[in-house]
Amino acid sequence: MKNILKSGQATFNIEVPYKLIETGELSDKKPLIIYLHGFNQNMEQFEKLVEPMLDLNAFHLFVQGPYPIYDRSRKKRVEDWGRSWYLYDGEQDQFVNSLELASDFLENLIRDILQDISASRLAVLGYSMGGYLAGYFALSRWKLVDELMVIGARIKTEVFEGRIGSYEDMNVLALHGTDDKSVKSKPQQKSCKQLSEWGANVTFEVIDRSHKLDNLYLQKTQKWLKSLDYN
Repeated sequence: MKNILKSGQATFNIEVPYKLIETGELSDKKPLIIYLHGFNQNMEQFEKLVEPMLDLNAFHLFVQGPYPIYDRSRKKRVEDWGRSWYLYDGEQDQFVNSLELASDFLENLIRDILQDISASRLAVLGYSMGGYLAGYFALSRWKLVDELMVIGARIKTEVFEGRIGSYEDMNVLALHGTDDKSVKSKPQQKSCKQLSEWGANVTFEVIDRSHKLDNLYLQKTQKWLKSLDYN
C-alpha cells in the first residue's frame, strides 16, 4: 500500500545567454534587431550565419533558446549544444502555451535591455523554429514590435483570430524557398494574406532557395529594412 501525500510542480531555473552588439556610428538612438535562431542551432552559430546583418547601423540582440538538445555524439560541450525555443508534441494547446512562455521570457529580456539603450524601432528576425516564435511574439506583443521578419516558417495567425491586435503600424517580411522541404510556402502565403487584411504592411516573397538560411535571404532582408530607413 502506498499513499501519495503530495504532488505538484516546482520551478527549475535555467540560465539563458544573450549578447547585445552595437554596430555603426555611435548614436543616442538606433533600431534594435532581435535574432531568433532555428531548431538545434545556438546563439553563437546564428550570429555567424547572419553576420551580413551586422552591416546595418543598429543594436543587435542575439538570444539563445532555453531548451538544450542533447548531443548524441558526445563530442560537444553543453554550451555548444543546439537549442530549442519551445516544446511541441503535435498538440496545438501545448504548442501555443510553450510559445507564450518563450515570448514572456523574451519580452522581459527586451524590456530590461531597453532600460540600457534607446531604440528608435524594434525589429524581430526569426528563422525556421525561431520564425514561428517571432511571428507569435510580434502578434501577441504588437505594441513592442515595428518590423517582423520570418524566414522559412509560418506566422500562426489562426491563434489570434479571436484576439486581433492593432497591426496597422507593423511591417512584415516573409521569405520562403521554392525548394523548402521542411515548411511549405502556401500556408505562409495564406497567413500573410490574413495579416494583411488585419492591417499590417506585408511583403511575401518566394525565392529560388531551400530551407537552409543563406546570403540571398539575408540580402533580401537587408534591402527590405533599408527601404524602411534602416541604414
